Amino acid sequence: MTQPPASPLRILIDPVIRENPLTIQVLGICSALAVTRSVATALAMSASVTLVLMGTSVAISALRREVPRSVRLIIEITIIATLVIVVDQLLQAFFRELSRELSVFVGLIITNCVILGRAETFAMHQSPGRSLLDALGNGIGYSWILLLIGGLRELLGSGTLLGHTVLPLVENGGWFEPVALMLRPPSAFFLIGLLIWGLRSARLARARASDPAARAPASSIAPGEVA
Repeated sequence: MTQPPASPLRILIDPVIRENPLTIQVLGICSALAVTRSVATALAMSASVTLVLMGTSVAISALRREVPRSVRLIIEITIIATLVIVVDQLLQAFFRELSRELSVFVGLIITNCVILGRAETFAMHQSPGRSLLDALGNGIGYSWILLLIGGLRELLGSGTLLGHTVLPLVENGGWFEPVALMLRPPSAFFLIGLLIWGLRSARLARARASDPAARAPASSIAPGEVA
């Protein structure tokens, strides 16, 4: 028996937490490690990935019946690369400082598994409207993780958010001593690892709470039964 298609609201909301591309599917980790030194860079990367994701999904969905299977991957990568170039040029034109801080990582959006994954698994089989919702949901799910990690690293590493002092620094007569490690790439690795562990543990706990069989202790297995 086939399951009914997911509702538009479910398509939009599921990737935010339940099927988050970073913490559940573990996709796009490299960019999350590289550009979350501050909220500004995390925000720029989040917006860039979301725009490319939405544009790619709609384009692939609209062309899904016209693209031969033999060249499907080439077409998808070409569309992604074109949109990434457009986004990169816009950043260089209007946000030059951010573009300089992001360096090559905007160009590496082309290799982001979230974009190609959604194009292959969803947009290639769904209408443009549903594909747009899926892309937006995944973009939001990807973005809030980057912004959370970027906010924590900037706050604990320099005592600021978006360049504005939030915690009183010792050098200015305050009490907060910045943690230099938080501005280095390993801190992003540790924070994302902890976040993945926390969300997956919560998900497992909910699954066990809703499944009585999963909560049954090992001693409740009768003699002769196979566990």
